[in-house]
Amino acid sequence: MAGMEVHYRIRWPISLEARFRIQGFTVLLGESGVGKTTLLKALAGLVPAEGRPYGGLPPERRPVGYLPQDLALFPHMTAWENVAFPLAGRNRKARALAFLERVGLEEHAHKRPSQLSGGQKQRVALARALARNPEILLLDEPTSALDPLTKDQVLGELVDLIRREGIPTLAVSHDPTLARMADWLVVMGPGRILQEGPPEEVYSAPKQLLVARLLGYENLLPARVAPGGVEIQGVHLRLPLPPWAQPGEMAWVGIRAEEVIVVRQDRPPPPENILEGVLVSLHPEGLAYRGVFQGSIRLQILLPRHVQARLNLRPGQRLQVVLKPHYLHLMPGEAD
Repeated sequence: MAGMEVHYRIRWPISLEARFRIQGFTVLLGESGVGKTTLLKALAGLVPAEGRPYGGLPPERRPVGYLPQDLALFPHMTAWENVAFPLAGRNRKARALAFLERVGLEEHAHKRPSQLSGGQKQRVALARALARNPEILLLDEPTSALDPLTKDQVLGELVDLIRREGIPTLAVSHDPTLARMADWLVVMGPGRILQEGPPEEVYSAPKQLLVARLLGYENLLPARVAPGGVEIQGVHLRLPLPPWAQPGEMAWVGIRAEEVIVVRQDRPPPPENILEGVLVSLHPEGLAYRGVFQGSIRLQILLPRHVQARLNLRPGQRLQVVLKPHYLHLMPGEAD
């Protein structure tokens, strides 16, 4: 996939320093207010900033296709007229129709935005951005206006379209759903980049507590480093220790709810990291069951439907869970 390096310094409206890679479909993930949209506007030339690429160029001279959060479609224009707006020449309509065909909307060319779905509006805005022949596409919170029932499908179609175009793309979002679709994931904290890499690496090994929280880790536990592992509320858990972890240091341990494994009574228990306790609650959540386990350590668990069908767990039931060492992730930091 095509890519580029981005380095920007912004002093207004927030203080921000960002250096990261855009590789294929890149998602910049962060909470509201950390500067994601400001960085996007800086790349588009809409806020003052120092940086590369395109530093010093006015917005109209930047080879950038920008899709703002509200998409900025003209309500009184049809789809093809919106796409043709940045084009010049007598063949504007034919070129606009060709761009709509590229995004699969040629049949809706004469409809106004009010007659289109959220996903269709996004594709009109994408066709208009492509009409500028951009070197890079910028998407601001592309999930914000989508129907939750169809969000995953619409996003998947949008990302597929962008990948077919082969244009490096930066999408900013607070939604982990979009982050999981990325070729490259960048996690942003207040005014700075916290971590970047392939999504599977960032998800499996967040480098700090804030990254783990943004990625949806349900179980984040304050711990003290001990030889061969950690101590959490008097329980020793074995796990691989990174070089920075020295005995006695405070740290955090993260494990996802779906990686807390319930021990089957008809099988021999694993040799380590077993906890005994009570299933406090259990309720269906989509195609899974979410529960709370209370032992020496309180944990959220998430069971696939077929596992719950086999185990037939009930609230109040005593059980054992195992925390496999390779699912436990250690991060530096004091307790909140």
